Amino acid sequence: MANVSVYNMEGKEVGTMELNDAVFGVEVNEHLVHMAVVAQLANKRQGTQKAKTRSEVSGGGRKPWRQKGTGHARQGSTRAPQWTGGGVVFAPTPRDYTIRLNKKEKRAALKSALTSRVNENKFIVVDELKFDEIKTKNFKSVMSNLKVSKALVVLADNDKNTVLSARNLPDVKTSLVNTINVYDILKYNTVVATKAAVASIEEVYA
Repeated sequence: MANVSVYNMEGKEVGTMELNDAVFGVEVNEHLVHMAVVAQLANKRQGTQKAKTRSEVSGGGRKPWRQKGTGHARQGSTRAPQWTGGGVVFAPTPRDYTIRLNKKEKRAALKSALTSRVNENKFIVVDELKFDEIKTKNFKSVMSNLKVSKALVVLADNDKNTVLSARNLPDVKTSLVNTINVYDILKYNTVVATKAAVASIEEVYA
């Protein structure tokens, strides 16, 4: 089992914690991680883009001029793509971009992402994150104490003061245990998790 240091909000080491190898010590499957990221980004797409083809643009039913003898190239419709006001050649139409992964693949990808963060020493455990008031400055000072800039902060419960204190920091995102995902874990340089959150992750995914 991997051992990681546990820090307090002042950035001082206050102990160590053993991580469960079933979650934080698996063999990293890069292919599954890639699939999970692609699926997540694809599933965000609305798929509502639409443009009209030449068959959908109104008008253009009559030939603009006769076939021969005018000196112009032959034309069958004023709604062909080369005309102003004509249709689009390969027009986008509404479609579903959804990519589905099964539960085992999702879990394996998440474990691989978490393991990679632990292996790279980019997984920091804090004993707790508690704030008496909603103040961005206080949260920023905690991040400075931990020497972290761009971070995904994982919480065990939805603590209002902590979430709202972090909300205005552009490089920090708070997430609950049940909402963490592969894309966010990889997007942010460091994962900062409370001891309670780590225990909860191990309970859910072990």
